[in-house]
Amino acid sequence: MPQQMTPLAITAYTATSAIGHGLAAQLDGLRQARSGLRPNDFSSAPLACWIGRVAGLEDAPLPAAHAAWECRNNRLAWLGLQQDGFLERVRAARERYGADRVALLLGTSTASIGATEAAYRRLDADGGFAEADLRMPALHAPHSLAAFVADALALCGPCLTVSTACSSGAKVFANAERMIRLGLVDAAVVGGVDTLCDSVLFGFNALELVSRAPCRPFDAARDGISIGEAAGFALLERIESAPAAPRLLGYGEASDAHHMSTPHPQGLGAELALRDALTRAGLDPAQVDYINLHGTASLKNDEVEAALLARIFPARTRASSTKGYSGHTLGAAGIIEAAIALQAIEHDFIPGNLGGDTPDPGCGPQFAWANEQQRVEVALSNSFGFGGNNACLAFARAGFAA
Repeated sequence: MPQQMTPLAITAYTATSAIGHGLAAQLDGLRQARSGLRPNDFSSAPLACWIGRVAGLEDAPLPAAHAAWECRNNRLAWLGLQQDGFLERVRAARERYGADRVALLLGTSTASIGATEAAYRRLDADGGFAEADLRMPALHAPHSLAAFVADALALCGPCLTVSTACSSGAKVFANAERMIRLGLVDAAVVGGVDTLCDSVLFGFNALELVSRAPCRPFDAARDGISIGEAAGFALLERIESAPAAPRLLGYGEASDAHHMSTPHPQGLGAELALRDALTRAGLDPAQVDYINLHGTASLKNDEVEAALLARIFPARTRASSTKGYSGHTLGAAGIIEAAIALQAIEHDFIPGNLGGDTPDPGCGPQFAWANEQQRVEVALSNSFGFGGNNACLAFARAGFAA
């Protein structure tokens, strides 16, 4: 049984997705119920679906100093780092603690595989990489994202890539808490970045999980996901360094290993992660004001999560999926939706479940189908990945006492 943890301060955070660049754009998109999804105009071959593509990325190359890391995923990481004063907050933390005392923990599903796809399309007649820009082992590796961001932020502390499918960008918070609690570091930059690429689009389509229409989380007629891309980051420090900052109260992790792509029919792993997060946070379910659901719009995921919500939380708890705005951003989903949970606390705002026009009969009274304005002291964020890799995060406003 997990022990109640000492909360951590979230002293900065940022999010960039199809909704917009930075937190102000994200909040505006949520308030206006404006989806960032659009017809697929990305894949190298036609694929009838909708995607959450980040605007302007093609016109945002990396600075010359970081040109060796050039690829779509690292471009998006750099664009995300420049939002909401995040670079400046990390720089201040680095100066305060030392570059070796700040951990970097990032989630991703595919890293720079889009660049690798492009490289293979340009093989020479003998099947080799004739051009110098293709012979870049560090770029064509799963650790490309974290290695690039460590270079960009001038950090030399622990640096870790987490790749647990769609829970990656949430599980980094758990890694950060353990490192800070054990005294390995004094602060941690956590986050996640994933970008559109053929491997993702055609891979999920081969699994018959991609909808031809904009995704409809928890709708009775839902028929699959819309894939998006995003970058998000947060800075975690000990609570005494920023007593007025919002808090990470707890986290839960579980792996039920039920199936590679289908959740456990009773949601056992998801429930274990959720209850562990509540225990670490010292929370009763009735104290939770808002839950950002994983809510992918796939048939089984939404069915299982709706049943889990109904059997644990009272009717007053509000809940919604926000993937109708951004699409499913895979390894970045955990951090993007954590940012939405934090904005719910900051602005006392419940985002509506965009796309759920005809609610599934299995959905209980907890669902917020349209935007609501109410006090939010505590917010959870669920992230459930392939292979049963489940994570749940619990956040609260400063001063909250469980």
